[in-house]
This record gives sequence, structure tokens and C-alpha cells, in this order.
Amino acid sequence: MFLPKFKAQKLYICVLKFAFLKTIYNTSNFISDSETYVTIGTFDGVHFGHQKIIEKLVFEAKKAQKKSLVLTFYPHPRMVLQKDTSVKLLNTIDERAQLLEKTGLDYLIIHPFSVEFSRMTALEFVKDILVNQLNISKLIIGYDHHFGKNREGNINQLSKYSHVYNFDVEEIPAQDIDEVAVSSTKIRRALLSGDLQTANHYLGYPFMLNGTVISGKKLGGKIGFPTANIAIEEPYKLIPKTGVYIVKSTIDNNIVFGMMNIGNRPTVNGNYQTIEVHFFNFNNDLYGKKLAVELLYFLRDEQKFDSISLLVNQLKIDAENAKIYLKNKL
Repeated sequence: MFLPKFKAQKLYICVLKFAFLKTIYNTSNFISDSETYVTIGTFDGVHFGHQKIIEKLVFEAKKAQKKSLVLTFYPHPRMVLQKDTSVKLLNTIDERAQLLEKTGLDYLIIHPFSVEFSRMTALEFVKDILVNQLNISKLIIGYDHHFGKNREGNINQLSKYSHVYNFDVEEIPAQDIDEVAVSSTKIRRALLSGDLQTANHYLGYPFMLNGTVISGKKLGGKIGFPTANIAIEEPYKLIPKTGVYIVKSTIDNNIVFGMMNIGNRPTVNGNYQTIEVHFFNFNNDLYGKKLAVELLYFLRDEQKFDSISLLVNQLKIDAENAKIYLKNKL
């Protein structure tokens, strides 16, 4: 379950468009003469709590004339060690990289998490990864961080090793770490309950879905509401509550708004979940294109209507409500 090679290349090419962040796949590929300030974590969601920690890292690194670096892992350790296919993350690995690009970091390293990697002792991790590969000068880490084989490493061991290998360790206060955990839980619960306002508040940005437009049954076009059917490649991506949402996308450098349905299409006896977006005043062919869809507002729950005409009437109401919302918010 390593990060596929093409994924790493895509991330790296994507990041080269930006002047700030270099994304590197695997710590063994990292080469830098400069010493680094490092923090480690999953950073799923890259929400306000995470941003606070990263801002501190970037500020202190610049002040000391060092490079700031986040070390994260893919796949999620639970996917590898516990074979837990129920893990649902707020971000795909690509989304996480795109969000971290905006934080002012110098480096993002995505290291492949494997069973073999999990067997590395705490000392090996510090010596071989942090010191020899990342050229660490300072580690900023949570009070409850555990690492190495059987999670044997902790903040106390890090402090001991820091004296041996000549780097500093700064502990992130318990309050800040607990805030991250609470925020992550609130975001997941809010998304699954349709409370998009709360989710987006804690994220600090609109929750997003990224996928490829695939061919559907074209029922939307027949009733006056053509839709782009979005296929999400990553099975671990959290999908919000079924229902109708107001959304936004950037297509060919143009911002377009619309409404999206997540659900099983009960009115037409659908038997599997789909994600369909109807864009306002937009008729371009999107088949095969990659789309990033930002969720702005939850309009209503999915409903089963007694007829197609009743469904069409509701879609017209949804479109009108969406346009009123956008007019008031933009």
C-alpha cells in the first residue's frame, strides 16, 4: 500500500507551479544543505488547529534562518497496520498537499507508511530519518506524540536523543493538541450530519470533493438539469451526508456555481450512491475532466418524489434558493 509513483509525480509537478513549497515523496529523496525545523503528523483536513501549529513552525524557522518542513505519511497507519478499510479522511493525499502549499512551508515530505517502516525503532527513526536525512535543527511536536516500533518513542525519549544528536525539541502544549483533536472530530460529525456551516468554520475553507467526470445515465439532461457525475477515486475520502448542496468550481480558470446531489436517486429507483453537479449557466462538455468541487451550503435532505414532474419542480426551487443564497453571500 505505497503511494503510487504517478501520484508522487503529480504532486511534485503540481507544487512546482508555486514558489513556496517543494513536495517530496519519501524521505530518502530529500536533499538539503540547510538545517530544518520539523513537525510530524497526519494533518488530515489541514484545519485551523493544524494551521496554528504550522504557522508557528514557519515563523520560528524563518526567524532562525532555517527551512520549515512537515513530515506526513501515506497511507494512513491504520490502513496498513490494522487493515482498516473503514478509515475515512477529510482530505485525499493530493488535497492535503494542495492545502499545505498555502501555509508558507518550505518542504512537505510524504513518506510511504508500510509494515516495514512501522518496525523502525525510535532511535533508528531519530538517527536515520530526522538527523541523517532531514538535517534537523529543531523538532516541534505534540506532548502525546508516539513513534517507532510499538509506539515506543515519546517526548521524553526525543528530549534525550536531542542532546545526543544536537537538535532542539519544542513541545506543543496539550491545549493546542487537544484543540486539533476536538476540531477534527467536530468537522467529521458536522459533515456526516449535514452541518456544513460548522464543518467549514473549523476547516477555515469550504470542504471539497475532487474527482473525474464520468458518463452517467443522462437523466438530468432530459429533465432540464444536466449534471456532471463525479467519480471519487480514493475509497478513504469522507463523503458528506446525502442531500443537496450549493457548490462552486473553477473550470478553465472561470468560477462557476451550481448545486450538487449526493445520494441514491430514489425517485428513479437508484441503487447506488452518486455525486452529481448541475452548474448554473454552463453547458461545456466536462467528460473525462478532473473537477474540484467546493461545498458552500447544505440545502436539503435527499427526497423520494412520487413523480418526475414533482422532482423537477423541487429542482427549480433548489436552483432558485441557491441563487438567492449566492446573491446574498457574494
